[in-house]
Amino acid sequence: MANAKLSKIRGLMKEKQLDAVMLSNQSNYAWLSDGGRGHVAMASESSVGSFFVTNDEVFLITNNIEAKRLQEEELSNLDCKLKEHFWFDNAQKDKIIDELCKDKKIGSDMPMNGAINIASAVAELRYILTDSEVEHYKELGKNCGEAIGKVCKLMKPGLSEFDIAGIMASELYSREITPIVLLIAVDDRIERYRHPLPTNKRVNKYGMIVICGRKYGLVASVTRLFHFGKMSDELRRKHNAVVEVDTVFISESRPNAIIGDIFAKAQQMYTDKGFPGEWQFHHQGGPAGYAPRDYVATPNNTGKVLKPQALAWNPSIKGTKSEDTIITTDGKPDIITTSPDFPMISVQYNNETWQRPDIIVL
Repeated sequence: MANAKLSKIRGLMKEKQLDAVMLSNQSNYAWLSDGGRGHVAMASESSVGSFFVTNDEVFLITNNIEAKRLQEEELSNLDCKLKEHFWFDNAQKDKIIDELCKDKKIGSDMPMNGAINIASAVAELRYILTDSEVEHYKELGKNCGEAIGKVCKLMKPGLSEFDIAGIMASELYSREITPIVLLIAVDDRIERYRHPLPTNKRVNKYGMIVICGRKYGLVASVTRLFHFGKMSDELRRKHNAVVEVDTVFISESRPNAIIGDIFAKAQQMYTDKGFPGEWQFHHQGGPAGYAPRDYVATPNNTGKVLKPQALAWNPSIKGTKSEDTIITTDGKPDIITTSPDFPMISVQYNNETWQRPDIIVL
């Protein structure tokens, strides 16, 4: 697969009239290496190793701390030549780069003196998934959906948000999945914050768990909610509405559909359900893959849905949310993060029936 991806990179080089490309972004390292982990700090945008790709060679530039691990564990079938420098010697690193770049027109996915920024163009090469990526994504999605559903069923009053985050992280790591985003909110914090980092607040009635889990370099996103005892009529109304908005996003994600057109239909559903303008208070998601979102969808986005492509929509209404990861097909999108034995809501849309996660009552 690495050879096919190198062909894509070299095709881009030809299109942009480049002699070489430097890839230093963590997502691009994972993509080109077929799932390699080119990071130490999970939150870093850049990889600890950079690929320098020419028309006939691939070099890995990294320091002496990371070289052995990257070569032995994080390169898969990618054949590349090592350019190693001491971790403390920036002059040595600069000399390696200068020698590789000499008399060449360079494109780079990260800021680099003298290079053309090709970050968006490289990201687009990742959008259409290979067969093996689809297979890996479905495995990842299945495990993320099972894990978050299982954790919701373990919830008890009095657990802190940090407690819940720890249980969720443990369940993901036990499945060899890295939680690169883990948001937890309970009770009033669900209404107050759309991106709630966990705190020591303890759950009384209501909780929300949001995960972005990574394996094989791919990222699956899921949200689930749990409630102790009967929920209020207002929360019932809001959640019924948000799953209908989510259904629009998912159902309309068919090959060649325009992202902005999908967004407009979801906006209309927000209005039809009595929550006009609610979309303005949180992004709605978008295409995914080797990043939680390759880009965030906006009302005027002219991008097209591809096939097979991953998307993760996440509409929210103050106090509730609906989110799963899907992969596009010739027909209905495939929801890959379902949670077994989780309560569902049947939604009718465009003569199709969709099942969307309800709030589990414990």
